[in-house]
Amino acid sequence: MTDDLVLYTTPMSRGRIARWMLEEVGAPYRAEIVSFGPGMKDAAFRAINPMGKVPALRHGDAVVTETAAICAYLADAFPEAGLAPPTGSRARAAYYRWLFFAAGPVEAAVTNRVLGVTVPGDPRMRGMVGYGSLPEVLDALEQAVGTTEYLAGETFSAADLYVGSHLAWGMGFGTIERRPAFEAYTARLTERPAAVRARVIDDALLADQGRASA
Repeated sequence: MTDDLVLYTTPMSRGRIARWMLEEVGAPYRAEIVSFGPGMKDAAFRAINPMGKVPALRHGDAVVTETAAICAYLADAFPEAGLAPPTGSRARAAYYRWLFFAAGPVEAAVTNRVLGVTVPGDPRMRGMVGYGSLPEVLDALEQAVGTTEYLAGETFSAADLYVGSHLAWGMGFGTIERRPAFEAYTARLTERPAAVRARVIDDALLADQGRASA
């Protein structure tokens, strides 16, 4: 039943990543569109996510927030979709590594660059910052996506979905520099049928919001 799996989202947010993941999983789900501003801060939605932000996922009685966690949860909850390598394997190690590398160092380094936050050059100060510097983060990511088709073995996984989403979004908005390895990698991922379906749904919702506010 679609009420068993509910995505709380808005079409111009990280909820696009969660929707793509749901489309890859293939299980029936329902989307609740939560508007920016008061809609995300009211008591009803804060009962789902006290942070008052999207995406959030409800699966029966379970609630998951944070986009990387949603991707990891869905991959495990629906193993038949084949979106996570076997537990205890080398591929699973790479899967965890790059999924959370994007959720941690990549997002922090990119956000700080956009906000104009500069990490001091003093090695002792830089050592306190988990990502070191944005160039170091992007170099590590370039090496990862440029030497293999997928991050966690021979097949697409939730790690590719999450990392690819960050790269595509960042290059599209100019917060991540375009590199041939990044462009080739994201091109392979964003034309997957599930990615296209998710994009069509969210773009249509975004267009509807635009017409409603005109």
